[in-house]
Amino acid sequence: MAIEIERRFFVAGAEWLDAVETSAWIRQAYLATGPASSVRVRLQDDICAWLTIKSAASEMTRAEFEYPIPIDDAKELLELRTGAIIEKRRHIVVVKGARWEVDVFSGDFAPLVIAEIELKTKDQIFIRPNWLGDEITGDARFSNASLSLYGLPEGFAPSGV
Repeated sequence: MAIEIERRFFVAGAEWLDAVETSAWIRQAYLATGPASSVRVRLQDDICAWLTIKSAASEMTRAEFEYPIPIDDAKELLELRTGAIIEKRRHIVVVKGARWEVDVFSGDFAPLVIAEIELKTKDQIFIRPNWLGDEITGDARFSNASLSLYGLPEGFAPSGV
């Protein structure tokens, strides 16, 4: 079991685009969600897939169990989902040695753009790039599970890209 510690932010500028190191197309869906945990299936570029179980978030930390699965199994599991399939392009951006994941959502979730940074400790210091907008760590409305079940929050207005 791994402990995931992450902070999440809206993206409020396009300067990050110049620093993209790699990108991947992600399709994911939830097989189960509840107050204690969620079960997700994810396909990346249709060449690899994972089944992930996460505990409910407690501020910025949670338990995470992730297992590679066959691509054909993942495609079949997508059909068993609860809620919508989330599609997004994930860009890896490194800023001052820190690895950011910038997710550009598509379909019903466009124009949402969220940046995440995984930390080693809750109090780890990092340099905040100028293209970050408001912090949404702990805002359950913007968790992928919530987006899949309920869509974008009413009144959502993007700031930036």
